[in-house]
Amino acid sequence: MNPMMSTLLEGATPGLLLAAAMFVVIPWLDRNGRWRALPIAAVLVFTVHYMYWRATVTIPTSDNLVDFFAGWLFFIVELMAVTGSVISYVTLSRTKNRTPDVEANKPWLKGLKRPPLVDVFICTYNENKEILERTMLGAMTMNHPHYRVWVLDDGRREWLREFAAELGCNYLTRPDNNHAKAGNINHAIQHVRGLDVPPDFISVLDADFVPTPVFLSRALTLFRDEGVGIVQTPQHFINPDPIQANLRASDAWPDEQRYFFDVLMPAKDAWGTAFCCGTSSVIRMKALAKAGGFPTESVTEDYLLTLRLQRFGYRTVYLNEQLSLGLAPEGLQEYITQRSRWCLGFFQIIRGADGPFRPGNGLRFIDRISLVESMLYWAGAYMFRVAGLVIPILYLLFGIHAVNVGTADGIAHFLPYYFSQITVMAWLSGQRVLPVMTDVSQLLAAREILTGVAVGLFRPKGQKFKVTAKGGDRSKTVVQWRMLTMFSALLLLTVLGIAVSFGRNGALQDSSAVALYWSWYNMLILIAAIAVCIEKPRMRRSDRLHGGETVKVIVGGQTGVFSTADISVGGMRLLGAVNAAVGDTVTIELGPDRFDGRIVRRSGTDFAIEVENSLKARTAMVRHVYSGGFHSSVRNISLALVARRVLARLSS
Repeated sequence: MNPMMSTLLEGATPGLLLAAAMFVVIPWLDRNGRWRALPIAAVLVFTVHYMYWRATVTIPTSDNLVDFFAGWLFFIVELMAVTGSVISYVTLSRTKNRTPDVEANKPWLKGLKRPPLVDVFICTYNENKEILERTMLGAMTMNHPHYRVWVLDDGRREWLREFAAELGCNYLTRPDNNHAKAGNINHAIQHVRGLDVPPDFISVLDADFVPTPVFLSRALTLFRDEGVGIVQTPQHFINPDPIQANLRASDAWPDEQRYFFDVLMPAKDAWGTAFCCGTSSVIRMKALAKAGGFPTESVTEDYLLTLRLQRFGYRTVYLNEQLSLGLAPEGLQEYITQRSRWCLGFFQIIRGADGPFRPGNGLRFIDRISLVESMLYWAGAYMFRVAGLVIPILYLLFGIHAVNVGTADGIAHFLPYYFSQITVMAWLSGQRVLPVMTDVSQLLAAREILTGVAVGLFRPKGQKFKVTAKGGDRSKTVVQWRMLTMFSALLLLTVLGIAVSFGRNGALQDSSAVALYWSWYNMLILIAAIAVCIEKPRMRRSDRLHGGETVKVIVGGQTGVFSTADISVGGMRLLGAVNAAVGDTVTIELGPDRFDGRIVRRSGTDFAIEVENSLKARTAMVRHVYSGGFHSSVRNISLALVARRVLARLSS
């Protein structure tokens, strides 16, 4: 047998045996049951074993100071990332489902003599009419009996004042934009508190988040507990994010936020560390009054509000139900702007009076640990992703040994740790976390995230809130040249390093083999990141949701009953054959609503209808599309399908 292959098999055997054992055992375990903590404990054991080996064996000696300092620097970065992941695994050992609490408390809410009054705030700055109309119409059709809708316009647009009056919404603006979104909400709070009938609760909606009819009636049930200050619900999206769209994987891979909202937040809720995420939340006014409104010291005022309310004995709980649908960042630049704002705001919190290292600020120990976990994620994980690209290049091109390890020894210690990590995380997350996809998402934003870390730590004050643009023109190919150039340069250096190492040594030495395998993986990540930087056109004006609902179509006095294949506010695709030609006008009955549409496509098995452009029709479609009966997310993730989609995109 080839000596290199023999070395590989020798080193890989422990990891392969572990992987085989996990693949056999884990599918039989209920990830929401009492055995949830067992695989997590196994991961932690392998993690400690791996990090002990890294600290005691792989760091170069001080004989070569360049290698020594490079080795320690890389180890510290990896230790930060691993420590953050260890805290995350401990957090994930629990999970909380509050749907049974909602069902149990529904009679209490219905039995109240006076239904609580909720003021629903729709925060807007520069969003277009089409986006705002959906949110306003959705907010106006909720089934809670006692609420008011307010459009908080920080763009001071006269047409929006008139449009809000047309739809029956209240309208508020202010003379300045001080403190951005937090200042906008505080201005509205001050206004509604001065009314003859002030609200019991407020609800915050971003301009693009359309609530389902039951949003308020379900969230309010959890306020039966007087200690609940905030009920946060997840953010679901009607459109693919840039990674899904640009890798052509939106039918195979869920949006990047699904792990956070579907897996991590229920776990944080079980530990009492869930936090407000801004939109799609409901907040107790009495608690807000004690906290003095929304804090303005951070551009992530929502998270900071949770910490402030803790001081007064109010906690944030998380209801993991799809109760609103919004827009994910449509372009890569918008995606990065949003993530970098979150990172900057978090480090403003770290530096402020509510940070985890400030004694006597009222934070519980568990809150401090949760903050440290997030800090290590933003700083450690992204720094480690960048270091993981640079270290092999430094070795292959310049001979800098940041990791002193042979192939067999390295693979024997790394693979069990690695396989246990990816297997258990994939199991806990329902395949929402996969190595390549997660690494690509981190790499894309790494430069801006690490800039946000530095700015938040060393210049936290005076930073402006950067709005995530929504509703832009996506009909043309957009190339993110700066990012593409940076990733291309790293890819070129990686390939050059492999070529130089081969040329210098004739054949790879044992230590060079580790860098070679590492570089292969890095090349895959970089090629995928480059593909995402080339943003393909999105020709469909409205993204479609999926789910079977009954629709009646009337043609020439004859009524047919059909099932939806997919649907948007502007139209629908129905299954079955219709007795009408393309271009014919038909009447649609959707629940109690009746309006016209036009056949735009038909085949022997299905047909598509474009809905008439009238307020009546749009209102009916918003009410139906955002009813909660439809979804856009990928429910069952197939690793094979994800791989096929990504490989097809990379080869195109």
